Amino acid sequence: MTKQSFLKGTVILIGAGLVTRIIGFFNRIIMVRLIGEEGIGLYNMAIPTLFLVYTLSQIGLPTAIAKRVAEANAQNNHHQVKRILIGSLILTAGLSLLFVALIIVTAPYLAKYLLTDTRTVYPLLAMTPMIPITGLTSVLRGYFQGMQNMKPQSYAQVIEQIVRIATISLFVNLLIPYGIEFAVVGAMLSGIAGELISFLYLLSYFKLKKATQLRSRFLLSFKKGQETIKSLFSIAIPSTGSRLISSLSSFLEPILVAQSLAFAGFTTAVITKQYGLLTGYAMPLLFFPTFITHALAIALIPNISEADARNAHVTIHYRINQAIRISFVSGAIATVILLLFSEPILELMYSNSQASDLIRFLAPFYLFVYLQFPLNSALQALDYAKVAMWNTLIATIVKYIILVIFTSQVKFGLYGTVLALAVTAILTTLLHYTSLKKLIDYHFGLINLVKMICLFTMTYLTGKGLMLLIPNYQVNPVNLLALIIILTTIYLGYVFLLKIISFEELKPLFRKR
Repeated sequence: MTKQSFLKGTVILIGAGLVTRIIGFFNRIIMVRLIGEEGIGLYNMAIPTLFLVYTLSQIGLPTAIAKRVAEANAQNNHHQVKRILIGSLILTAGLSLLFVALIIVTAPYLAKYLLTDTRTVYPLLAMTPMIPITGLTSVLRGYFQGMQNMKPQSYAQVIEQIVRIATISLFVNLLIPYGIEFAVVGAMLSGIAGELISFLYLLSYFKLKKATQLRSRFLLSFKKGQETIKSLFSIAIPSTGSRLISSLSSFLEPILVAQSLAFAGFTTAVITKQYGLLTGYAMPLLFFPTFITHALAIALIPNISEADARNAHVTIHYRINQAIRISFVSGAIATVILLLFSEPILELMYSNSQASDLIRFLAPFYLFVYLQFPLNSALQALDYAKVAMWNTLIATIVKYIILVIFTSQVKFGLYGTVLALAVTAILTTLLHYTSLKKLIDYHFGLINLVKMICLFTMTYLTGKGLMLLIPNYQVNPVNLLALIIILTTIYLGYVFLLKIISFEELKPLFRKR
């Protein structure tokens, strides 16, 4: 099976992430236009439950599979690879079916008492087929990562988004006559179609390459694989801690927001619409740059792990430093663009700019979110996953204390939630950085910090100047796009001028394996 080098694999993941995000944005635009603010609110109230179930049903197995497959493949132990796959498939299938049954039984209670909107019962039930499909897909994804072949999962991500955007109008228009809640079910069905086709692609790729004959002596391999399952759990359980906290956080957030706003005296319809503005309009734009930081974080773990095994402490510090700089560069330009142009961007995408104030408030704080990815990966690679988990837990507890206190007050309303998100972004990043500083004596450096502040300030002021030179960008999409392209080009010049990233660092991208 074809393998890619570390840098090439990273670039493939970034490319797929970019294409996926772009298609995903168009899909989001179509969905918003089809089901509106209230529909988006219902969708985003139900979807965190799905993410929580994903985490519980997969229990960190993709990461464990990737590591164990890589180890077995390095030793040419194909029987061990087979045992890993079979054990993982059985575990995932069993857990997925268990949680499907749990969602079916508890959906009415969740909708009525926790999400405070009985209409969410239909999206909750509609999403259940995604659970086993995504679980099985995660096993194959972990396998291909372990084989150091990033192409299949990258192609699968793009295929999934293409199917979603191709089917969402069909399903939503088919069901919207029955009510807004059924229109949301239509959006869920497009997601199921995308997940299913993505899984079938990975499965066909797996069979085409004749990677492993799973059906041959299936039960025998499973019986002999009990030690293999234990070895998977030794990685899977600790690594799923932070993910579980994040998923629980996403699950509880709409519940606490809804309950707090209701306590403040807001009606159900207003609560749903306001939460829809935050999660359906603002958050997708704020999270757009994370496809780069996420790909970087995936590639960073094996790189730092290898350096740690060789006791190459200088390399470890350099890689962390490099990852932070690249993450900041990818996020800073997005932050400036959102600060300056959130209103015309929202108007262009959704014909609705009501979320612009939310975006302008949160954008500077989400720079810290972009830096969390490499810091968290560094802790995991250095075998400090528990530290990362505790940092995440502390920040989450603080988040909900602030959220409940301020969101339940009429004068704050939804901005109490926004304030909680901002504080959490800063706190989590600082806790991760402080942990690295304490554990390995890591220092980012004052000079690097000053350079980053200068880069952000110079870019912001340049953007303000360009706004005066290019008129009518608020209503002319061509002028808006030209302005953003010119600003981004100047920004890249600033990046190399300040030597936040050097040309020397980019040379490995152009070398062959």
